[in-house]
Amino acid sequence: MQKIIFYAMIMLCFLVSKAIAQETFEQRAKAIALRIETITKEEKEALKEEVEAVNKLLEKGEIDLEEADKRKMELADVRAKNIETRVGAEEAKLTDLVREKVDGKLPSEGRRTAFSVYWEKDSPKRDSIRNNRGELRTTSQFVFAIGLNNALTKGDLGSLEGSDYRMWGSHFYEWGIAFNTRLAKNHNLLHAKYGLSLMYNNLRPTDNRSFVVNGDQTNLERNPIHLKDSRFRNVYLVVPLHLELDFTKKRVTEKRTYFRSHESFRLGVGGYAGVNVKSKQILRYEIDDHNVKERTKGDFNVNDFIYGLSAYVGYGQTSLYVKYDLNTIFRDNEIDQNNVSLGIRFDFN
Repeated sequence: MQKIIFYAMIMLCFLVSKAIAQETFEQRAKAIALRIETITKEEKEALKEEVEAVNKLLEKGEIDLEEADKRKMELADVRAKNIETRVGAEEAKLTDLVREKVDGKLPSEGRRTAFSVYWEKDSPKRDSIRNNRGELRTTSQFVFAIGLNNALTKGDLGSLEGSDYRMWGSHFYEWGIAFNTRLAKNHNLLHAKYGLSLMYNNLRPTDNRSFVVNGDQTNLERNPIHLKDSRFRNVYLVVPLHLELDFTKKRVTEKRTYFRSHESFRLGVGGYAGVNVKSKQILRYEIDDHNVKERTKGDFNVNDFIYGLSAYVGYGQTSLYVKYDLNTIFRDNEIDQNNVSLGIRFDFN
């Protein structure tokens, strides 16, 4: 189940990137025409070489004129059939393309994405992508966040003093795809930010301790072996949702108004919800001069679901990011602990 969810995440990212790079009708039709031209040229060149080979045999006297003409006719017939077959396949693609165009499944030439314009050789619009970015009501970003991770114990929600986990040794990572929708047609302030992300929450216990499962309890206990590293990792697949205030000013010209994003101060408040896809404890220690790295995957009585609050504030594509799990890390532990994270977030357009 964990692998299925992970691969679903990868497939989603692939589909999103594919959609961003979608070619227009004009570009695809031009590509088909070029392939047809190439096919015809290749077959004609091949026929020319074959005919020259027959002429050499005729010059050497290995075949007579009648045999040479017969072979040339056979070669020409084969190449003509090759052209008919290969070009026919491209014509079928062109027919399908026209059908997609009629059904409205393709963007027009005037609606090309920034991705396709950027990679179009010698495009006059290549240098104006930054100006045109943000015209669409919904844009997409790749999100990456990294920072410190820890856990707040019930009753000590205002402080991490005396935490069971190393302050600077515990980290979190997050990456995923986000969609940003401008809520007002003619105003750029309010945006809805939503998507799909993988969260990695790592906790490193203090005092040479590691987690031990005792029935429905998961306790931190001192390990009899001197540990070089003790790390507990939870991986979650989550759906984040934020209301974002983007103070990027719109640009007004005589012909049109441009709505940009991620070019000024931004503030986002919201939350997330998802499922646990993997829990793992990693221990590193030394026995008889041998370095040992022990990985243990399991349930560890970790909550199957996660939900929490998050917010970010920053400038451009970089912001300060904080998130707090409203549910506890473990299901039935006598002491409730909630994961909390603080770090830097990047929203790459």
